[in-house]
Amino acid sequence: MPDYFHGYSVVGLVAVVGVLFVAVAFASGRLLRPVVPTREKMLTYECGVDPVGEHWAHTQVRYYVYAFLYVIFAVDSIFLFPWATVFAAPGFGGTTLVEMFIFLGFLSVGLLYAWKKGVLEWT
Repeated sequence: MPDYFHGYSVVGLVAVVGVLFVAVAFASGRLLRPVVPTREKMLTYECGVDPVGEHWAHTQVRYYVYAFLYVIFAVDSIFLFPWATVFAAPGFGGTTLVEMFIFLGFLSVGLLYAWKKGVLEWT
């Protein structure tokens, strides 16, 4: 029984050390940094340009859609790599092939839907 809890105690100790490390880093940063609030520091930062006009601005949604589609396909590539490594293992070939085609089918349906809705057109 003591060997069973030894593994959990190591994980708990590493978690406590990690939390303490982060807490010490934040506390030392707070103690060492200068705190001199000025009017310029309280302004909204817009890529090095002073803010002009009202605080509300319209943003093109299509940029977020492209970013979202990129994230989806980046995550998909993360799923494809382990599948490619397990595919050659004995006993996993047929099952993993069917599962990956189902997965890629769902992705294809989503991409086809986005294409049909005109989301992928930049104009």
